[in-house]
Amino acid sequence: MRPPGKAWSRTSTHPRPRGRRAGDGRAVRTCTQAREFTRRRLAGARPVDESRIDDLLLVVSELVTNAQRHAGGVIDFRLHVARDSATVSVTDASSDVPSYQRHEELTSGGFGWAIVLQLCREVAVSVRPDGKTIRAVVPLGL
Repeated sequence: MRPPGKAWSRTSTHPRPRGRRAGDGRAVRTCTQAREFTRRRLAGARPVDESRIDDLLLVVSELVTNAQRHAGGVIDFRLHVARDSATVSVTDASSDVPSYQRHEELTSGGFGWAIVLQLCREVAVSVRPDGKTIRAVVPLGL
């Protein structure tokens, strides 16, 4: 289930992407590596409002954490910074599509996907037999 107004797609074919590398040459696989990679990429970009950076870092953290906890880990992490947005792509080995669950009571966990859907301009899930890629576009414009 997805909230209204959010883009959602499901496809059966998607080429296996090449991995991004952290500054030390290692592939981005953990939340810490993904956040550091994101901060370094934003350092070279035009000035961005601090709250937008926080939104982007939260989306990065949630997508990587979900891949680690529910999908066997991160296979690929990509970040593209444009003039008014940043696109985060996280590939994992699970073909299970994330689910949006409404919480009636305060519980621990289960809020990450809802946060991603709320903060992003667009979210797309491309599913293959050997996994999926989640692509999320976070607005950066002031």
